[in-house]
Amino acid sequence: MEVTDRIASLEQRVQMQEDEIQLLKSALADVVRRLNLSEEQQAMGTRRGPMIATLPLRPTVNNGTVLPKKGSGTLPSPSGSGSRKDAATPANKNILLITLFTCILRLSTHWLCLLLFLEEGYVKMYLKGRPITMYMPKDLVDSYCLEARTDLPSNKLKLDWVYGYRGRDCRSNLYLLPTGETVYFIASVVVLYNVDEQLQRHYTGHTDDIKCLAVHPDKITIATGQVAGTSSDGKQLAPHVRVWDSVSLNTLHVLGAGFFDRALVCLAFSKSNGGNTLCVVDDSNDHVLSVWDWQREDRLAEVKCSNESVFAADFHPTDSNIIVTCGKSHLYFWSLEKGMLVKKQGLFEKQEKPKFVLCVTFAENGDAITGDSSGNILVWGKGTNRISQVIQGAHEGSIFALCMLRSGTLVSGGKDRRLISWDGAYQQIQTVPELFGPIRTVAEGRGESVLIGTTKNFVLQGSLDGEFTPITQGHTDELWGLAVHPWKPQFLTCGYDRQVSLWDSSSHQPIWTKNMEDAAQSAGFHPSGAVVAIGTQTGRWLVLDTDTKDLVTVHTDGNEQLSVMRYGTDGNFLAIGSHDNYIYIYAVAENGRKYSRVGKCSGHSSFITHLDWSVDSQYLVSNSGDYEILYWIPSVCKQVVSVETTRDIPWATCTCTLAFQVFGLWPDGSDGTDINAVCRSNDKSLLVTGDDFGKVHLFSYPCSQFRAPSHVYGGHSSHVTNVNFLYDDSFLVSTGGKDMSVMQWRIV
Repeated sequence: MEVTDRIASLEQRVQMQEDEIQLLKSALADVVRRLNLSEEQQAMGTRRGPMIATLPLRPTVNNGTVLPKKGSGTLPSPSGSGSRKDAATPANKNILLITLFTCILRLSTHWLCLLLFLEEGYVKMYLKGRPITMYMPKDLVDSYCLEARTDLPSNKLKLDWVYGYRGRDCRSNLYLLPTGETVYFIASVVVLYNVDEQLQRHYTGHTDDIKCLAVHPDKITIATGQVAGTSSDGKQLAPHVRVWDSVSLNTLHVLGAGFFDRALVCLAFSKSNGGNTLCVVDDSNDHVLSVWDWQREDRLAEVKCSNESVFAADFHPTDSNIIVTCGKSHLYFWSLEKGMLVKKQGLFEKQEKPKFVLCVTFAENGDAITGDSSGNILVWGKGTNRISQVIQGAHEGSIFALCMLRSGTLVSGGKDRRLISWDGAYQQIQTVPELFGPIRTVAEGRGESVLIGTTKNFVLQGSLDGEFTPITQGHTDELWGLAVHPWKPQFLTCGYDRQVSLWDSSSHQPIWTKNMEDAAQSAGFHPSGAVVAIGTQTGRWLVLDTDTKDLVTVHTDGNEQLSVMRYGTDGNFLAIGSHDNYIYIYAVAENGRKYSRVGKCSGHSSFITHLDWSVDSQYLVSNSGDYEILYWIPSVCKQVVSVETTRDIPWATCTCTLAFQVFGLWPDGSDGTDINAVCRSNDKSLLVTGDDFGKVHLFSYPCSQFRAPSHVYGGHSSHVTNVNFLYDDSFLVSTGGKDMSVMQWRIV
């Protein structure tokens, strides 16, 4: 209800803003009309006194204006001749001009606005009403044209590897296909990973978070369900199920767009009728259970399943008209009869009813087997809703996963991090302790092997009588920090889970992982590659040895998050951008192992968002949360205000979102926070951005033409928090914030 109320409030605010915009447009049109009328009358009159020039509404050789906005159309053009009472005196015309500029500035609080002043050699951009002046290099002043078009880059991106797995809050999302590929999902990507060949393929048909997955009995067809979302242009994306071919990766069918609410939480194909039907549970208040003839995209039946959470739904293996669902405080046996789903409730009788029934599977003889939050495994006789056998205290705490192997062995995994196997008589065979987190899901692997997904977002492979080794691992909380090694195919990620990982982009495996005391926010490599600096959310920052992950030094600056850690190109200085509005400067010696504080750059009136060093390490440029661009001499912590000094400085990197070379990346309607990260390729031909809509954009560099075109790539389902090219421009790495994924893109 709270979310619904907030959405309603936001919709009301949007409508109010749209009404205000319409009023502003009308006022602006009236001002322009009256100014034009005044000029005509004065030209026809005495022609005495100076003329007051109006501001042209299109760019000219000398100066001009561009007012892009959401939707189509342009500003209302002056129309109508009006009456003589509209005529304005020169004094009144000053008032009209002021009104005109006021309208422009007020409009710019809703739309991104650009003003071009070629004689002075700068572009002025407005973001939410704040003016941002960006000076162009001197050699462009005479030739620059704001309306020139930029070409799309000749290069493109191809998703090469996805790091991570969503196990923390999803279940039954890990399977082995006959192709030898392990299939699972993270963000809006389904990963098909061949461990032996170290190859990944990706199904990218979804537009937002995937929450559930089911494999057809033919082991080729796969169904996946996603949450509702919002596109970058504000359109609602309906939750739906996509049925697709795991060999060709082609989408076969899309089910339920417009029917499901919020998200899909459970999916299962029928077993006994050739997999012709699919059962789906959504995340609406009633958790509607529906049955579909998925090939015809026809809904056969629907029913309100439960007001409480539903964790699992599955067809009976020998009767395609029976479905079992379980969740908070319930276990239901459903019968499909003449287009109706009829419910029988599981009777716990003498057995204490658990708070949650968390998982269900089936024995060879048709018995249903459930695992619950009390740590008990219950066996339900085939065709009945009564308990036939109880394994009391099978686990300490919740049982998250049950899997019946081909051999007839039952495998259970739970919160106690133990994997236990049971024989046909439900006697315990052996226990395997797990070191990589509580076990969320269990799947049968090749031969005697078993696959495990954990709540710590690991995928493990092993056998019941041996050890399990990770084949995939990821972060478990919001992800912001990303840094690339200056001369190796390596990159480092860190996030709010207090985990720092150094990755090899060739083997796609972590070189090392280190846990920290504080949530990490940012990272930066020393130019030598010998050390890396990590900034945290508490104002502490530390330096780690990249070979040994040993701690080199720890410092504290302020008590707020450190958003940027950036070494100078010669390695002699470290600049730290903080949320307390300061940039802290440290002198660096002994190849990044010794630090002494020089001072702090004071001048920003909001938190620091981005930093770049000049090629010669003599200057620093910074962006802040209120869209300021400031320049500094870091060695003395002094601000540089001379335009002639700063406009032609060559910058070693380009990560600032506000600069003349990159302003074309801002789309219509931007409010200044839509673009989280920017990075220029090392050969200075490409520019990439990560935005709040889960998209990675690839532009040509420089990107200094308004509305520059870009190649757009999906995959992330959350705000893209960081992007960076590897040292040789062979790959691009992007991080998703709340989707916790790391994606590696090949430059093609």
